Amino acid sequence: MTWLRALKVTARAGLALERRRLEPLVALRAAGGLALVVLVSNAAFGPAVAASSAFGAFQAAIATFQRSWRPRPTLALASGVSLAVSTFLAYLAASAHQAVFVALLVLWTFLSGLAWVVGPTVGLMASSNVAIMLVTVTFPTSVAGAAAHAGVIAAGGVVQAGLIVLLPVRRWGAQRDALADALAAEADYARRLRHDPYAPFDPVPLMTARSAAAVTRRQARTRPAELHGVRGVAERIRPVLASLADPAVGAPEEGPGRDRVRELLAAAAAVLDAAAHAVRYGEPVAVPPDALAALRTPDTAALLAKPPARRAAARLAALLGDVVETAAPTDRRASPEELRTRPPLLTLVPGAVRDMRAELRADSPFLRHAVRVSAVAATGYAVGTALPLGHGYWAPLASVMSMRPDFSQTYARSVARFGGTLLGVALATGVVQATDPGTYTSAGLAVFCAFGMYLLMRTGYAAAQVCVSAYVVFLLGMAGEAWTQTVPERVLLTLLGGVLAMLAYAVYPAWETPRLRTRLADRLTATGRYAAEVLAGYARPDRPGRGGAVREAVLATRSARVAWQEAVERAAHEPVRHRGLSRAAADGAGEALSRLARAAMLLEAHLPARSAAPVPVAAALAEVMRLATERGAADIRERRVPHWDEVRAALESADAQQDPLVRAGARQLLDALEELTDALDDDA
Repeated sequence: MTWLRALKVTARAGLALERRRLEPLVALRAAGGLALVVLVSNAAFGPAVAASSAFGAFQAAIATFQRSWRPRPTLALASGVSLAVSTFLAYLAASAHQAVFVALLVLWTFLSGLAWVVGPTVGLMASSNVAIMLVTVTFPTSVAGAAAHAGVIAAGGVVQAGLIVLLPVRRWGAQRDALADALAAEADYARRLRHDPYAPFDPVPLMTARSAAAVTRRQARTRPAELHGVRGVAERIRPVLASLADPAVGAPEEGPGRDRVRELLAAAAAVLDAAAHAVRYGEPVAVPPDALAALRTPDTAALLAKPPARRAAARLAALLGDVVETAAPTDRRASPEELRTRPPLLTLVPGAVRDMRAELRADSPFLRHAVRVSAVAATGYAVGTALPLGHGYWAPLASVMSMRPDFSQTYARSVARFGGTLLGVALATGVVQATDPGTYTSAGLAVFCAFGMYLLMRTGYAAAQVCVSAYVVFLLGMAGEAWTQTVPERVLLTLLGGVLAMLAYAVYPAWETPRLRTRLADRLTATGRYAAEVLAGYARPDRPGRGGAVREAVLATRSARVAWQEAVERAAHEPVRHRGLSRAAADGAGEALSRLARAAMLLEAHLPARSAAPVPVAAALAEVMRLATERGAADIRERRVPHWDEVRAALESADAQQDPLVRAGARQLLDALEELTDALDDDA
């Protein structure tokens, strides 16, 4: 992709709006907390302190809107306290000497760049702390004043946390939605399997539901019972659905057996949709009677000739019964064995520090981001201060809030931030000129703009930025700064900050395109391990920890697949040529590895009981599969085309002895590996 096309694509992405479900009550609660903080602090301490407290409450509320499964009050408190500490330290540095403040700014920005390795929520909170710190540090006049400002900023977080506790809006709503989305995704998968037995399945909803299922000990005491049992059953349904639909182990492609499978898949989809609705709204499960009748039809065994298909049909009916029973709201609480515990926030700090230290290497994209953002922040602050515009902090503020570890988000946000700033400032300026608002009117307008931001922030960055820009103009107007002192320079310096952010990525990039082969190799290794663990389950059905090993391999395969898909998507928007892996080869290789994972999943659906007889040749196949995929991954990293002679030889030598199901599954594994070779061979 050329630079011109890349800029056009990222600009369009930054300005795009998405249709998302709005949450007006949550936005109203956040805006109410902001209004309460502003009014009280203005009455008690004056407009300048009220502006600081408003930033604290504003940022704390934004933290609670992030995609995190931690309790919202915890996020609000963490945001308020961290911003208070940042502001106080920044004032101490600024009061000592400007060079000390710049040094602190570089250090704080560098750490905020590395914080993205912990997760997007932490990265955004850290970046916001740096951006808001640049504004609030200009308010205090003494150390005592700085302490007071820090105190009211922290109090803003406390108020937002308290309102979440006192005025809960759809408690456990995010977790309910995550689990319901996973069930709905499986229902959609069942419907697609009726027409395409090889239909792909996106594991992201299941991964999201798994993340949402982890709770702290305090949360475990209040979590609704239906949120801790359905996911495990849903995880087991997916391979059964695929096995039932697959012609190799399920029903033939045409005939009465295939018609019966389509009927079972339609019934499964109806049951899963009903369970999703019940979980989402906390209602009893209302399963359509025709779906229940389809599952209970006695002629299934007669119509499905293959034993694996009959077992899959029986298991599907049993699992769907478990879904209906578990999704119904009850008073039952989860036992300790059923809980996925989430450690307290403070206990994660040592691990986060270790993760950040591990990224201090030359090839780390997070280190490159940290270097870029700290260099741009220092440069923007120096240039903004030197220009005769005043309020030079707008340039580094725009840069810090726009920059992300990848190219597309950085450029999209830079364009969206400037466009949103221009429109928001123009609207706020018109209101100020027409009405000449006083302190309390400005505060009310600022709160109204904050409400708009909370309401629209998930629909697109540009829409939220319009509200944020107007919010800052009204807030600084409340603190005594006339619009003529903030608007013109803010537009110019925001443009400067966006340009610096774009130039920094062009000069010191961290392209995803050259790393595609490494991502592909990681995915092959994870998927090969998954296939090997499943085959080992046939070799030793009574092996201790068999289920846990297979489960860990499944999760690793999903994570590797998502990392690969995200890398391919980012690389598609980068203005660089491929280095050893074209777009066509990447698409073909990704499809091949999806087939490999699917073949392993079909085998997993029929893992024998612990009392079943072992399949000895499966042990040799498992070991060969593990070693071959590891060697194949090494070949991919070294830009060689992998070959699978040892897998083919092991399969041919064991054909006469194998269990028919293992033979069919192993053949599908080999076909997928050869498809991977063909995709890479075309690109050699």
